[in-house]
Amino acid sequence: RSPNKRLITIAGPSSSGKTTTSKRLELQLKADGLFPISISLDDYFVAREATPRDEKGEYDFEDILALDLELLDYHLCSLLEGKEVHLPKFDFITGTSKPSGKVIRINKNQPIIIEGIHGLNDKLTTSIPREMKYKIYVSALTQLGIDDINRIPTTDTRLIRRIVRDHHFRGHSAIRTIKMWPSVRRGEEKFIFPFQEDADILLSSALTYELAVLKIYAEPLLVQISEDNYENTEAKRLLKFLEYFLPITDTHLIPPNSILREFIGGSIFDY
Repeated sequence: RSPNKRLITIAGPSSSGKTTTSKRLELQLKADGLFPISISLDDYFVAREATPRDEKGEYDFEDILALDLELLDYHLCSLLEGKEVHLPKFDFITGTSKPSGKVIRINKNQPIIIEGIHGLNDKLTTSIPREMKYKIYVSALTQLGIDDINRIPTTDTRLIRRIVRDHHFRGHSAIRTIKMWPSVRRGEEKFIFPFQEDADILLSSALTYELAVLKIYAEPLLVQISEDNYENTEAKRLLKFLEYFLPITDTHLIPPNSILREFIGGSIFDY
């Protein structure tokens, strides 16, 4: 516990479980006598038409400029000065930001938790000195291997997580998620991985059994991608990969505060 740490930033690549990590940390800090407030970077996206585009002309949601940095910086500084802030809420279906109806103010003993893929990038918090920040890096560092030689790529775990989550919570088809994935990966290489060494701590969100659960949600989505789609090749590869796992169909066994609930639903937390 350090009184100088006013801002906790949680970052990591797509579908690494940042949001649940943030909410569980908030709960634990409350149990320890602190009362942090959490701010999600996902709620600070600019309007979809203002989103930067990649070299193919597609929206690049991984670019740090896809965030309203000026508004975020203003809100963080206002909170640290003890002022009242009206938080936004981003609607991923309409691609617009709207008032969340949530108004917050903190005292000098309350830390702020912000999470998102750019959480370690100081461009988010240019007005706040480093000694006031505690940086956490989260990723799904899968420890399983297909055999003694071939490991399970962390990126495959995260892609399958994202396919399931995007369908449940953002109204996206599997083909759309797969189509966006190369842009997501380029964004990670450019905006996330270069900053991971600046983290104060590294956390792994991977669960040994998660692919056996994700299998029952991902397979029906992947088989819908027809042969005449370019993304069918990737869908077939993922389906072949999921054949290595026997399904876990009794999802009631999964704790309601589990990281996995961020992707399949049924969490005690609101996302």
